[in-house]
Amino acid sequence: MKDLHSVQVLPALEEGGVERVVVEMNREFVCRGVRSTIISAGGRLVPFIERDGGTHVTLDVKSKNIFTALSRATALRRVLQGLAPDVVHVHSRVPAWLVRFARSEIPVVTTVHGFNSVSPYSAIMTHGERVICCSTFMMEWVKEKYRTPESILRFIPHGIDSEQFDLQKIDVDAVARLRANHGLEGRFVVLGVGRITSWKGYDTLIRAAAQMNVPNVKVIIVGGVQQGQETYAEGLKRLAQELDVAERVEFVGSQSNVAEWYAVADVLASCAFTKPETFGLSMTEALAMGRPVVAARHGGALDIVRDGVNGFFFTPGDAHDLAEKLKAAQGHPWHGLRDDVLAHFSFAQMVDKTLAVYREVGQTLLSAT
Repeated sequence: MKDLHSVQVLPALEEGGVERVVVEMNREFVCRGVRSTIISAGGRLVPFIERDGGTHVTLDVKSKNIFTALSRATALRRVLQGLAPDVVHVHSRVPAWLVRFARSEIPVVTTVHGFNSVSPYSAIMTHGERVICCSTFMMEWVKEKYRTPESILRFIPHGIDSEQFDLQKIDVDAVARLRANHGLEGRFVVLGVGRITSWKGYDTLIRAAAQMNVPNVKVIIVGGVQQGQETYAEGLKRLAQELDVAERVEFVGSQSNVAEWYAVADVLASCAFTKPETFGLSMTEALAMGRPVVAARHGGALDIVRDGVNGFFFTPGDAHDLAEKLKAAQGHPWHGLRDDVLAHFSFAQMVDKTLAVYREVGQTLLSAT
C-alpha cells in the first residue's frame, strides 16, 4: 500500500459537518501524497474537492428508492472496479448498503456519524472491517446497541482546520460588514450552526432567547433547511413571532464563511435534543475561534466541553436552563480556548489515525490471503 488510494463515499456534498470533514480530509490526503477520490450525488462542495487535487465521481448514492438500489449498486461496482482503491470509507447508511450490494472485495471502513434509530438498516454502519466513532459516547452506544466487537472499533475525534478557524487570520473587513449588515454592534450574539432539522433543538434556543431578559441578545442561526424539514423551519419562525422575539432571532441560511460568523459571535449554543450530537464539529471550531460553548449535556459534547472551563452544559431541551447558562457565559472570563481545543482535536491527529486504519485493514486483508 505504498501509493495509497482512498475512496470516500457519502450521499452528497451540500453542507454539514460530515461534508466539511470529507472535504478537509480530501485536501490533507492529497497533501500527503494519498490519491483521494470522493463518490457522491454531487453538490455545491464538489469544486472544493477538485480544487484541492482530489477526484469526484458523481453517482446516485443518496436515493433511498429500493427499486433502483440494485442498478445503482451495479453502477457503483463498475466504478470501484475501475478505480481499484485500497480502501473504501463509507460515511452514511445508503452508500454503505450500496457498497454491500456491489459485492466488492475492497476493504471497507465505516464512520458512524449519527445516533440513528437502532435497526437492521442502521446496523450496516457497524459492518466495516473497522468502525470509526468520533466520540467516546458514540463508541459506548455502538457497543451497547449493536454488540460490535471492541476489536474493530476505533475512536477518532474530528479535527479542526486550524488555518481556516483562526481569529488572527480572519478577514476583519468582512467581519465588520457582517456586524453592520445584521445590526450586531452592541449586541450579545448567540450563534447556532448546523442544518435546520428538528433534532438540532433550535426551538429550545428560540425559547431561551425569550427567557433571557437580556435586551441586547441576538440569536443567529447559520444553516440551510434540511430536505423534508421545511415545515419545522417555518414553525421556528412562527415560534419566534409568537414569543415576541422575531427581532432577536435571524435565520441567515447556508453560509460558506462560517469562520466569520464565529468571529462576530460571543458564544456558540449547541442545543441537540431528541438525539445527541455524534461529535459536534461546530463546538470545536467555535473554541478554535476563541468562542465559548453552551451545549446540551449529552453525546459528543461530553468529550469537548468542560463545564466552567471552556463553556457550560445545560439540560437537553430545557430552555430555562439554557437561558441561564447563556447569561452566565456573557459575564464569564474565558481564557486559552483556542490552545486548549487544538491540543485535543488537531486535524493532524484525525488524519494520522484515519490513514493508520486504512493501512491496518489493508494489511489485515493481505494477511488473510
